[in-house]
Amino acid sequence: MANDGHYDALETRSPDEREAALFAALQSQLAHAKAHAPYFREVLDGVDPAAVTDRAALAALPVTRKSDLVDLQSPGHTLGGMTTARDGLLKRIFQSPGPTYDPEGFGDDWWGTARGLYAAGFRTGDVMHNSFAYHLTPAGHMMEAGAHAIGCAVVPAGVGNTDLQVRAMAHIRPTGYCGTPSFLKILLEKGAELGVDLSTLAKAAVGGEPLLPDQRAAFDAAGIDAYNIYASADIGLIAYESPAREGLILEEGLILEIVRPGTGDPVPDGEVGEVVLTMPFNKDYPLIRFATGDMSAVMAGASPCGRTNARIKGWMGRADQAAKVKGMFVHPRQIADIVKRHPDIERARMVVTRDGDQDAMTLKIEAAAAVADAGFLDAVGETIHAVCKLHGAVEPVAPGSLPNDGKVIDDTRDKPA
Repeated sequence: MANDGHYDALETRSPDEREAALFAALQSQLAHAKAHAPYFREVLDGVDPAAVTDRAALAALPVTRKSDLVDLQSPGHTLGGMTTARDGLLKRIFQSPGPTYDPEGFGDDWWGTARGLYAAGFRTGDVMHNSFAYHLTPAGHMMEAGAHAIGCAVVPAGVGNTDLQVRAMAHIRPTGYCGTPSFLKILLEKGAELGVDLSTLAKAAVGGEPLLPDQRAAFDAAGIDAYNIYASADIGLIAYESPAREGLILEEGLILEIVRPGTGDPVPDGEVGEVVLTMPFNKDYPLIRFATGDMSAVMAGASPCGRTNARIKGWMGRADQAAKVKGMFVHPRQIADIVKRHPDIERARMVVTRDGDQDAMTLKIEAAAAVADAGFLDAVGETIHAVCKLHGAVEPVAPGSLPNDGKVIDDTRDKPA
C-alpha cells in the first residue's frame, strides 16, 4: 500500500498506461473465458481475442444483461455457465438476491473492496463494524475481505438487532463503520436514546443506497467522515468516493462503458446511460460487457485527489425502464430499434401518459427541421406500431431539448400533474 493517501501506484498511473494494461489483460481474459466458461464460449463464438485491442472493438461484442441472469441460471445451471471453475471449486455461492446467484473465488480481496475502504480512511489497526448482510447475500463478506486486506479487525454485525449492535459497539469501541447510511443513522439515534457513547466511530464507508444530504450532515455532526462506495454482487467494487468528494472514482480492474439503455452503443462522456462493465482480471468470473442496469455518466477531468482513473456521477437511477401500456410491455430496446430504423433521429424519448381512461404514448424526437416533415413523422409512427404493436404519436422537439438523464421511456402516469 502507498504512503501518500493512495492504496497503490495503480491509482496515479497515466490514463494511456492504464488503458494499455486493461486491454492487454482483456485479450487474455477473452481467450480464457472462451476456453473455460461455456456461456462465453457461445457468446464469443467467432471473436478473435487478439483483435479486441481498443474500445471500438470491445463495443462490437455482445452485452450480457443483469436482467438476463434469471433465465440463464436455470435449476441445475446455478451460475449459467458463466464461471470458469466448477461450482465445487468456488469458495462461496451467494443468492444475490434470489433467484439469481453469484460466485466468490479463492484469493485475498477477491471483490476488490480494499481500495474503496482505503479511500474512506480505513487503515491497519482499525476496527470496522460491518452492518452489511452476511446471510446468503455477499455484501458482508465483500467488505470484510477488503478490510482484512488492509489489516483491519471486523465485527461481523450483519443487519438488524439494533439494540444488540449498539451495545456491542459500546464494548468493542470500533473506529469505523461499513453498511448502509440509513442504518448508521439508526444506530447513532439508538445510541443517543440509550445513552451509549459511540464517539470512537470516526470513519464510514456506506453504500447499498443513496447517501442523502441529511444523513451526511448527521454523520458530520457525530464526527464521522463518511464516504460513498458503489459495489454490486456481480462485480464487487465498481467505484468509490475519495477525500476530494467529486464523483466516484472507477476501480482499477474494470473497463467502464456508458451505453444508451436498451443497446450496447456507448454514449459520449457526460451523457447519462447504463453502466456496462468488463472484468479483465477476474479469472473465476470473467464478465464481459456486463450491463448492470444502473444509470450514471462519466465526469470530465481527473479527481483533485491525484487519482487519475475515470470518475462517474454515482447512481442515477435504473436503466430497466419498461412500461406496461394497454396491457403490453414497451422496452428501451424497442425505442432503440425505432431510432436505428430512422437515422435522422438524433435522440428520442417515449413519454407514456394517461388520456382519460386510456394509456397514450408519444415519441419525442430530436431531428433536424429539414427532415421532420409530415411524411417523416408518419413513417416514424408506422415504425412505432410495427415494433411495439401499439399506436403512438410522434412529436418533434428542438435539438438538445430532451433532458440528459438517460431516460428512454418516461412513464408519467403516476406523477402529479
